[in-house]
Amino acid sequence: MTLEQAVLATLRELPPHKQQEVLDFAQYLQQKEVLKRPHPSLMGLWADLDIHITEEDITEARKEMWGNFPREIDL
Repeated sequence: MTLEQAVLATLRELPPHKQQEVLDFAQYLQQKEVLKRPHPSLMGLWADLDIHITEEDITEARKEMWGNFPREIDL
């Protein structure tokens, strides 16, 4: 008997409200597995687009974005 068959045989012997608890728990475990999967990196997503962002590009973008940001705020 496989594990799946053993689980199903045991599940069939439980009353309906306990079967629902088993289903809820199995769905909880499934959701945990989905959340543990690593997110794809942006580099991987951009690989086929021929986009090359260098450290210098990032530094320049930061300077452009934050260059006029006030350093001191008078309250």
